Amino acid sequence: MSGGHFNPAVTIGLAIAKRFAWKGVLPYIVTQIIAASIAGAVLFAIANGKPGFSAVESGFATNGYGDRSPGGYGLVAGLIVEIVITAVFVYIILGSTDDRAPKNFAPIAIGLGLTLVNLIAIPVTNCSANPARSLGVVWFAGGAAIAQVWLFIVAPIIGAAIAGATYAIITGAPSADEGVAQSPELEGSQRTA
Repeated sequence: MSGGHFNPAVTIGLAIAKRFAWKGVLPYIVTQIIAASIAGAVLFAIANGKPGFSAVESGFATNGYGDRSPGGYGLVAGLIVEIVITAVFVYIILGSTDDRAPKNFAPIAIGLGLTLVNLIAIPVTNCSANPARSLGVVWFAGGAAIAQVWLFIVAPIIGAAIAGATYAIITGAPSADEGVAQSPELEGSQRTA
């Protein structure tokens, strides 16, 4: 029904690629952030059931760079990895939902792609690739996590925008104006993730 958009960066990338109507972008992003924050609150409530738990001290699975990076990677490394992994992830989504792709293959490709980007980026930034995911838990970890969350909003959006803007050029895919089926919000029945 929704195209499975759980990620503001993906929504923006799909809109740039003309696979999703711009009029739907803001409502989707607001919903994604609210839903992620509710999920973060549920996880926080569960984690608080353990004696001695502290979201601030544990980091609560927030993203970070420098001393907040799992591997001690700096700002530039975090910026690069988040842009690249998000671009790759959006390329996978665009490719697997392209009308030329095998039908019903998208969930496998997207799931494996998400696994891959997590394996690559968790040691560097704790892997965002999704601004809603980053915001959903940051409210509970406080200070230092909130000060760094900007990177995990900006970098995924840049990566998604790169993929959305270049997918048709790289693959030779016809543009939406040349008859490619689009999301229901645009007209046709394009499969999106």
